[in-house]
Amino acid sequence: MKRMGTLRLLSDLSHFSGAARLRELLAADPAVKVRCSPDGRHLLLLRPPGAPCPQLLVAVRGSDAELERAWPAGHPSPLDAFFLPWPARPALVLVWESGLAEVWGAGVGPGWRLLRSTELCPAGGARVVAVAALRGRLVWCEERQAGAEGHLGPPAAFSHCVCVRTLEPSGEAGTNLGRTHVLLHHCPSFGLLASRKDLFLVPTAATWPGVGHILLIWSPGKGKVMVAAPCLGLSHSKNLNPGRGDTWDFRTLLRGLPGLLSPTNPLTVHTWAPTPQGLLLLDFRGTVSLVQTHGGTRTVGMLQEAPVGLAGSAALGTFHGTLACVLGSTLELLDMGSGQLLERKVLSTDRVHLLAPPAPGMEDEEELETRGGLRLLSALGLFRVGWEAPQGLEVPSAEDLVFEEACEYYQRRSLRGTQLTPEELRHNSTFRAPQALASILQGHVSPSTLLTTLRTELRDYRALDQLKAHLVAGDEEEAGWTELAEHEVARLLRTELMGDQLVQLNTVFQALPTAAWGAILRALQLQPDGNGRLKSHAPPDVWKKVLGGTSAGKEPPNGILPLFELLCQCLCRLEPQWLPPFVELAQQQGGPGWGAGGPGLPLYRRALAVLGEEGTRSEALELELLLGSGRPKAVLQAVGQLVRKEQWERALEAGLALGPSSPLLRSEIFKLLLAEFARHRRLDAYLPLLRRLCPPDLAPAELLLLLRTHLPDELEPPTPFPKPGTEPPLTVGLLRALLEQTGAQGRSSGPVLSLYEDILCDPGTPPPTPPRGPTTTLQASDHPGLEAWTPSG
Repeated sequence: MKRMGTLRLLSDLSHFSGAARLRELLAADPAVKVRCSPDGRHLLLLRPPGAPCPQLLVAVRGSDAELERAWPAGHPSPLDAFFLPWPARPALVLVWESGLAEVWGAGVGPGWRLLRSTELCPAGGARVVAVAALRGRLVWCEERQAGAEGHLGPPAAFSHCVCVRTLEPSGEAGTNLGRTHVLLHHCPSFGLLASRKDLFLVPTAATWPGVGHILLIWSPGKGKVMVAAPCLGLSHSKNLNPGRGDTWDFRTLLRGLPGLLSPTNPLTVHTWAPTPQGLLLLDFRGTVSLVQTHGGTRTVGMLQEAPVGLAGSAALGTFHGTLACVLGSTLELLDMGSGQLLERKVLSTDRVHLLAPPAPGMEDEEELETRGGLRLLSALGLFRVGWEAPQGLEVPSAEDLVFEEACEYYQRRSLRGTQLTPEELRHNSTFRAPQALASILQGHVSPSTLLTTLRTELRDYRALDQLKAHLVAGDEEEAGWTELAEHEVARLLRTELMGDQLVQLNTVFQALPTAAWGAILRALQLQPDGNGRLKSHAPPDVWKKVLGGTSAGKEPPNGILPLFELLCQCLCRLEPQWLPPFVELAQQQGGPGWGAGGPGLPLYRRALAVLGEEGTRSEALELELLLGSGRPKAVLQAVGQLVRKEQWERALEAGLALGPSSPLLRSEIFKLLLAEFARHRRLDAYLPLLRRLCPPDLAPAELLLLLRTHLPDELEPPTPFPKPGTEPPLTVGLLRALLEQTGAQGRSSGPVLSLYEDILCDPGTPPPTPPRGPTTTLQASDHPGLEAWTPSG
């Protein structure tokens, strides 16, 4: 059955902000540049330099404010403008010929605001001739001062270079710009075109004719640049990864590929168009060719009419294996496999722009209904070009999708073995839907509250399915797998994380741990501070899912780890030094019953279980986890390990780090270290720290009693000096500092606290000597009692 092409009106532009100005610019200026945001809600119109005011208009679907800017006569206007694929908020970048770049954003407050302004060419003397935006990167071709003589042509012909700079969102109202990397030195003037994955460097009218037949394809995901000559049927691949510092000199590159320099005419191209399949080019004979990303070129088809000069407008695009070409007021649809003309339509206007479809995963509810076609924009409205569905094909309705999802939900909650079906849910009234959902399912045509609520979930599901299809087909490399892992983790975090969802999460972490941890990092909003600690701004609901786990004493089934254990295991593999700060942060975030303060195991013990059995785990990590747990038993265990290793200073600091809320724990640590102080002299150098750790309520008698308990037994009588080779005993000089401190602490409490109090409270100076008087000789007669002891005779 023959397919029927349809041209369906999506919008008459009336629900765009600034609709009147939008129609006026589309009808008045055929040379206006039109861009569409990744989510399809924003339209950008940029008039060429020298055009009358205004030169820039950003229209928004809905009630949001538009952005309209104009530059007075004599002032430079932007060379180009692009939307940035930031999911959190719409943003665009404007680039001037002088190298000035401005980043504008919406969604932070009312209207648009300038987020960042920077100079792409800070050295001066450079001029930007072309610019493109590619997946968070800004790429531009700049003309610099002519250098030394070249061997392939005049110096001015190779006075350009191609540079790249990363561009990422930062916080709620900021943006981060990376360092500038030079991809290509000493190259001719190139035009830049970007698809979602690749950057195409194409010759322009200003390109030196000797290399006007060569174009380059840079694939950041593969880290390669492809040098191709379509007219010669030749191509060559080179490694080019700016992250590793790779850069190429264009002249040196071509000297190594002499076959590409065969004498030939420059490419005569009327229109270029980047697509996911490669680069489409339309020549002046009406032939459409496709330069694929691996460098090969093939003819796609021949149009019924050829473009007349450069003045005629043309636009190219692809959808579902179909090539759409708008030439003037004619729309032709060709099969990309056979080149056969499928349909030809005459439009009511000759000023039509083909818009790229929204990025996968960023469509709204309207785009979900119209996915798979191309969009045409003109002053008459926004149209969709697609194929009519065959008669025998049944597309599942939103109602069926809702009931299918409900079946899986109720099947998990029920104890029955038979499978639930949508029909059973309908007829037996098993499905308990909210009132808003029930009104939608009854056939109301009003805007759907349900679809608005489920829009994000549906978008993510369909985007994941599409991304998986691309990966299975081999269209993506490492970047595609990373994106898939990030989307999958973000989606699973919105579920209950039980059963199959937890199994899937474990699988993602095992296969792509770095990408999975990156998604967790964004979900928890983790940021390190200057003290080596972590802080998080994530809501409590997210932390509740992270800290939830199995009951105490129960092993996870079939080796499937709960999310907290999964994150600890991932950190052990990637960044072990961040595991203790992460567990400490989790203990602060935990609530009753979350696993941190509930009846289950403490978080530090759950983290230790991930490290392995005792004796095989990392001792450094085990110590940090025990010390950071704040649990008395764990801290005492850690101090005991430090004492066995004779790491006295760290053991003392662990006790001093405990706050005023842990006096009993500090006292236990002091008694443990005091016992070591009594047994040997290796703690003498740390006596000031030991004094600081001494409990304030300890009396001298108690101190001496503790010391006597742990003093080593003396097998021989004490001697003034120790024998050679033996350890010196504890002396009064060493002990005096501790006794003075305990006595001073108890002195202010009133009466004498111990037998030694009057000795320790020494006033410092002896009492004055009493006056001395004359002495008298003791006479026997003065004491008659002595006579009885006098011997007789």
